[in-house]
Amino acid sequence: MRIDTHAHVYPSDYLDFLADSGVTTTGGQRGLGADDTDKELEARFSLMERAGVDRQVISASPVTGALPDPDQAAAAARMINDRYVDLVDRHPDRFLAFVVLPLPHVDAALAELDRVLDAPGVVGVALTTSAAGRALTDPAFAPVWQELDRRGTVMYLHPAGDGVASPQIIDHHLTWMVGAPVEDTVVAAQLITRGFVTRYPHVRILNSHFGGALPMLLERWDNLAHFEAPDAPLPPSQAARLMWYDTVAHSSQAALRAAVQAVGADRLVLGSDFPYQGGEHYLDTVAYIERAGLDAADTQGILAGNAEALLRLA
Repeated sequence: MRIDTHAHVYPSDYLDFLADSGVTTTGGQRGLGADDTDKELEARFSLMERAGVDRQVISASPVTGALPDPDQAAAAARMINDRYVDLVDRHPDRFLAFVVLPLPHVDAALAELDRVLDAPGVVGVALTTSAAGRALTDPAFAPVWQELDRRGTVMYLHPAGDGVASPQIIDHHLTWMVGAPVEDTVVAAQLITRGFVTRYPHVRILNSHFGGALPMLLERWDNLAHFEAPDAPLPPSQAARLMWYDTVAHSSQAALRAAVQAVGADRLVLGSDFPYQGGEHYLDTVAYIERAGLDAADTQGILAGNAEALLRLA
């Protein structure tokens, strides 16, 4: 079964709720064919069939409703999670779901986790690479990590779109071209050097976009960790192989081959970033893997078996 682990559904009324709550960035999710109307879902399913994709794991990232007010944040999370549970219920052969948590509000996040994680078709949680500007390794978030670890949950990480708070990125309109993979890289490095990969061994961490620059940096991290991260429990190159990575790379075979060499083909799962890669670009999110010249077993694992193992669908 081919499972696209990186796809989005953005109901327009949910985006309206966020906009009414003060979120100013919902324009980036509108008008892309990612609403949950029957017409847009039918077009999505047709495209999936053309690409040979059986199911998508849908997520609301980066619009996860990380609102300042805990009650509003909890309401946003409930709204989108209930919509996703309904979508999975209506289309069980097409969708699985990563639900969102109203971080940085820990009590609300734990309550929502308990409320929705066991719903049919929910296969994990989607977090952004930072929570309202705070690192996921913030000690205040330990109760959430502990509960996810206890449950053996998939944690899917997606850029927040905050340019790692860098004017060098944000002020130059590079938030998604450059900032997003930088966010991926930074969160992966934080989780590795702070020992979260081994401290919470039952959390199955799935990084977007091959973990940003991670495949090209592991040797550098290994060589420099002795003085910048001397307390890291494992060399970064070893810790990196305990996480998973989706294949969203805008069809870069160079990036794919680097990731295979760096972390192993068994740690890679198909991703598309639908609707941002739609139409013919969606078809190529699968085709570029097939034409990359990898071992046939590795290709099959990336396109199908690895995601089933990560999500424990067997």
